[in-house]
Amino acid sequence: MTGFADLGYARVDTDREDRQGLPEIVYGPGKQPDEIVGIVSELLRRSTGPVLVTRVDPEVAEHVAERVDGAVHHPAARLLTWRPAPAGTFEVCVVTAGTADGPVAAEAEAVAAAIGLSTRLVRDVGVAGIHRLLAVREDLARADAVIVVAGMEAALASAVGGLVGSPVVAVPTSTGYGAALDGVTALLSMMTSCAAGLTVVNIDSGFSAAMAVHRLARTAARPR
Repeated sequence: MTGFADLGYARVDTDREDRQGLPEIVYGPGKQPDEIVGIVSELLRRSTGPVLVTRVDPEVAEHVAERVDGAVHHPAARLLTWRPAPAGTFEVCVVTAGTADGPVAAEAEAVAAAIGLSTRLVRDVGVAGIHRLLAVREDLARADAVIVVAGMEAALASAVGGLVGSPVVAVPTSTGYGAALDGVTALLSMMTSCAAGLTVVNIDSGFSAAMAVHRLARTAARPR
């Protein structure tokens, strides 16, 4: 057994579900629509868990969904899903600094929900009006993990990291004016946070944040 299926244009990792608890997740950009069709079809045939394609344009999503039965399109998250997992008991709260961070938060929430995490979304509680964050402090504290999505100077990640004891995964976004440097300022701010123990993922990558929380949840569920 090779552990992968060679389709010519892709080598589909058919063992990933056994190793990591989820089938391989497909990154949409750069692939031809029919290549996505072939990869998804192979994953559905060779695995039992949820199958996801990320960062798909509407036209590509329509093409793939017409050819592979059971697809659900999440336009705001730019996500296609098949066989989503039922919601488990591990709860992740996705928090945004501003409304402009919504698309990245939508990806984080939709991916997290599709792979079996219980999700909650709290919008627009950035530190420019910190009373908005304090109003939801107890809600954040009850979550098993918090994903913080923020651009500009990304101070929300430090504020949340100081308020809660659960794992915090910070997602810098490219939201902001010139000196925000398309998210680099937010990234560096999060990485140098004085709130100890933050996990920081790539700019605009709600997907990466959801997957980080999935690893936490899977580890927490292991029998002792």
